[in-house]
Amino acid sequence: MATTATARAGIKTSAGKSRAAVSQLTTFTWVGLDKRGQRMKGEHQSKSVGLVKAELRRQGINPQTVKEKAKPLFGKTGKTIKSRDISVFSRQLATMMAAGVPMVQGFDIVAGGQNNPRMKDMLTDIKTEIEGGSSLAESLGKYPVQFDELYRNLVRAGESAGVLDTVLDTIANYQENIEAIKGKIKKAMFYPAMVLAVAVIVSAILLIFVIPSFEEVFKNFKADLPAFTQMLVSLSRWMVSYWWMLLLGIVGTVFAIVFTYKRSDKFAHFVGRALLKVPVVGEILRQSAMARFARTLGVTFRAGVPLVEALDSVAGATGSVVYNEAVKRIREDVAVGHQLQLAIRQTGLFPNMVVQMVAIGEEAGALDKMLFKIAEFYEQEVNNAVDALSSLLEPFIMVIIGVLVGSMVIGMYLPIFKLGSVVG
Repeated sequence: MATTATARAGIKTSAGKSRAAVSQLTTFTWVGLDKRGQRMKGEHQSKSVGLVKAELRRQGINPQTVKEKAKPLFGKTGKTIKSRDISVFSRQLATMMAAGVPMVQGFDIVAGGQNNPRMKDMLTDIKTEIEGGSSLAESLGKYPVQFDELYRNLVRAGESAGVLDTVLDTIANYQENIEAIKGKIKKAMFYPAMVLAVAVIVSAILLIFVIPSFEEVFKNFKADLPAFTQMLVSLSRWMVSYWWMLLLGIVGTVFAIVFTYKRSDKFAHFVGRALLKVPVVGEILRQSAMARFARTLGVTFRAGVPLVEALDSVAGATGSVVYNEAVKRIREDVAVGHQLQLAIRQTGLFPNMVVQMVAIGEEAGALDKMLFKIAEFYEQEVNNAVDALSSLLEPFIMVIIGVLVGSMVIGMYLPIFKLGSVVG
């Protein structure tokens, strides 16, 4: 037993040393000529220039220059790793593993095609961990932000069952569906937000630069200004003097709201509840949460993750603080022996259709199929609601712009009629 323990310790130590050695490799850039005299260039990781040249000659390339790759002036460059990057990586790795490409080689291929240095470094590091003897789920655990608990649980289940390629394909499909929902919602919110921002900026420009010019013209005629025009002039004076105070107040308010939202569960729950009550927008958020709940739970359940553990992962995937807490209550009820459909009904947040379909799925032993049906239905509902919201917002936005900008124009022209009577 002691010998076995010592051997295992030796294996772990050697694995750790190999990972450390790989992590200490330097990236070199090279330029060389192939057998046809064609100029070639590229990058290669190695311990020294001599080893790079030897490797190039082995490949039939005559090295001309080999030098260490220059490091960025301000540290690592590259964009942050987004959820879409992880989705594309999952699809690529799933495709290669289904085609019989070994996992380590698959990581090499995917990493080599990355334009984002951060993503490339992360994939290279994960590949190094796998080469050192770690499982894929353990290796992904080094990056919990990019690969959340749900992702790791699914991969772990796939590795245990020996169907990792199938699970990765399922994950890729899941992420693509979730990204599609997110994209729809962002698209619906982005357009009105940008138009309103432009309207506010135009109004500020009129108040700070245009109205003061009109004020000078009005002073020359020595006439009393209409009440509405006088109000705009007073507002313009305040903006010219204290615009920085308004800007500081807006930034401070936004910061305070975001800070409180992240630190206070009560405030986050209040905001979540309030958003769900907003007409049209609230319905989109509600349907999106149910679609994500159903698809995430269906994916985890189909992958073989036990229901209680699956609900642990699902809670953070709904995209809503309110539904997050509801899923945690569902998990507690299921953990003590309640049926899933009963636990869902007790929250009061899911419509009767969802409860009944889950009940049928439990009775028929086809819960994953029913959950996917629910997800497809609500994803289609989200698409329809987003299209309806876009149509509804266009005239509403035009009215707001008309009121903001048009009222200022009217306020500036009102004195013209009074000036006409004074001159006459």
